[in-house]
Amino acid sequence: MERSVLIAKDLLKIGAVFIRPDEPFLWASGIISPVYCDNRLTLSDTEVRGHVEDGIADAIRENFPEAESVMGTSTAGIAHAAIAAHMLGLPMGYVRPGVSDHGRKNQIEGKLTAGEKVVVIEDLISTAGSVLDVVRALRRAGAEVLGIVSIFTYGMKFSIDRLAAANVKNVSLTDFDVVAKVAAEEGYIDPEDIERLMAFRDNPTDQSAWDGGRR
Repeated sequence: MERSVLIAKDLLKIGAVFIRPDEPFLWASGIISPVYCDNRLTLSDTEVRGHVEDGIADAIRENFPEAESVMGTSTAGIAHAAIAAHMLGLPMGYVRPGVSDHGRKNQIEGKLTAGEKVVVIEDLISTAGSVLDVVRALRRAGAEVLGIVSIFTYGMKFSIDRLAAANVKNVSLTDFDVVAKVAAEEGYIDPEDIERLMAFRDNPTDQSAWDGGRR
């Protein structure tokens, strides 16, 4: 089975990706979304966790073979970065959203040397804002960021444009399109819902499809 389909099946099975077109979710950003994603749940299912960590490790081997370390995003990417780094025999660290207000006041935790070739591990990408903050922090510290490996991406145009503008390659184990297709095939949603889901992906700021419903 293609890995993107396997991971999509896994995320739907454990409720890490929850699709609810008729009762959309309210994101913290104010966007009303038919999809809610909580990939932290992948850590609680041993089978799914194995598929995810194998996928992350393979993605690094295939796309970033010159990687010298991995850095997780705080907090959801930390555990995945640690497991993948162990599998690959690489050093690992993580990046805080901002500078710590105590101790050594670090933003980057773990050893990092100038010129080190780093891969960032992220659980999901929506707008790409938070993961690009991590990339910028690593670059300021002198790291060479080879790219990002994420579990899931919404594939929104403005996130793709942001990553391209920052010259950052992202490799996701699965994406919104694959998850929507699998969800329809396996009865999580009606096939006719896919059109609305794709409209959300293409223009998440257009809330007309959801009739102002907030949950």
